[in-house]
Amino acid sequence: MTLDSDNGHARRRLIALAVVVAAYVLSFFQRFAPAGIAPDLAAAFQTSATSLGVLAATYFYVYTVMQVPTGILVDTLGPRRILLVGGLVAGGGSLLFSQAGSLDAALVGRTLIGLGVSVVFIAMLKFIAVWFEEQRFASVVGASMLVGNFGSVLAGSPLSWAAQHVGWRGVFVAVGIVSLLLGLLAWLLVRDRPRAAEGAVPPAPTSGVVPPEPSVGVVPPEHPRFDRTVILTGLLRVVKNRATWPAVFVNTGLSGSFFAFGGLWAMPFLTQGMGMSRDLAGGHLSLYFAGFALGCLSIGTLSDRMRRRKPVVILSAGILALIWPVWLAGVSLPPAATLFLFGLMGLMTASFTLSWACAKEVNPPALSGMSTSVANMGGFLMGALLQPAVGKIMDLRWSGSIDDGVRIYAPEDYRWGLLLIAGAAWLGAAAAWFVRETHCRNVWKEIAKETT
Repeated sequence: MTLDSDNGHARRRLIALAVVVAAYVLSFFQRFAPAGIAPDLAAAFQTSATSLGVLAATYFYVYTVMQVPTGILVDTLGPRRILLVGGLVAGGGSLLFSQAGSLDAALVGRTLIGLGVSVVFIAMLKFIAVWFEEQRFASVVGASMLVGNFGSVLAGSPLSWAAQHVGWRGVFVAVGIVSLLLGLLAWLLVRDRPRAAEGAVPPAPTSGVVPPEPSVGVVPPEHPRFDRTVILTGLLRVVKNRATWPAVFVNTGLSGSFFAFGGLWAMPFLTQGMGMSRDLAGGHLSLYFAGFALGCLSIGTLSDRMRRRKPVVILSAGILALIWPVWLAGVSLPPAATLFLFGLMGLMTASFTLSWACAKEVNPPALSGMSTSVANMGGFLMGALLQPAVGKIMDLRWSGSIDDGVRIYAPEDYRWGLLLIAGAAWLGAAAAWFVRETHCRNVWKEIAKETT
């Protein structure tokens, strides 16, 4: 390959990665948007804490259900087609949500949003796994998530400000249009594999079995599309692999607590539970997400350079677990201290991003989409369950006070609800001790030998 072709290959993959990451920015914004506009949603639809939790969790229910199917679709159809359809569906859902006149209509809109953006992350992981070298996987994922998490930062103070000045409905009209445009750009600029981008036709598979592990630098051939034997064999291989499950539970606990808290309950807890102004609470939320974005890059890079996964996850998850008792105890702290703790929580929470590398590196490379999606679905399921569960506990303890049609909850109500979220974080920290150390290499052959 000539120098010009090398430069052309690098340029194509960076342009395509930029489109994929832009879609990921939008998906992260959609994931955490209910937190930034929680007061507006409560007032617009006159909801209880439980109903507000269900509205926010609808996104996560769909996202959870779609993780394994997305892994299968990405492994078979490729990221390009999936990102096109996802952008169109999410865009339509955003426009519907912006015009919702009832809670039921808003639920439908959020469901479509969750369905559309549920494909973005796994498609991004698949794209990076195919287009970048194995030893750079965690670093590139971390850098992509650093940029992608800008969407979560936008869901904090900027969204709260925009909702107060131009209305939350107008914000989601704009988001819907952007989503539609990104879907079209993915179709025009993204290619599923380097050979396709260079005009070569990938070799046709010769049998209905999962392709063997490729040599270094060789792109694995495409799976036979929708071959049930291939799909079921690959999925069962991932699920039956005991080394997959510690990574699943790390993701379940750490990301589940992050999605439940950052995705909805952080803003109400800070304003009603801790008496902060909405602007100060929004600042805490943005710092929480900014810390997470920084952690995605720094933790992934640190892990790659150390060539270790397990110690990084154990230390980070342990620090996160130690912060939660501060909020549960109801200790009064100055704003500087609470801002520091929120930033540190975000930074340490990012350790769950290593769960994708941990799951990928203990399973066949050709099943990278399935293995990362299996690891990923636990966190979204936990987030989907926690958001309404926290609201249910708060409603059971609610004293009955209402202000302008919005329920007012006591600080103790929030702390009892947040105990569930803290428990999920503690689960993730405990699971980190059982992760299989891979030293940043694929070890599935070693695991296969151990089990035979």
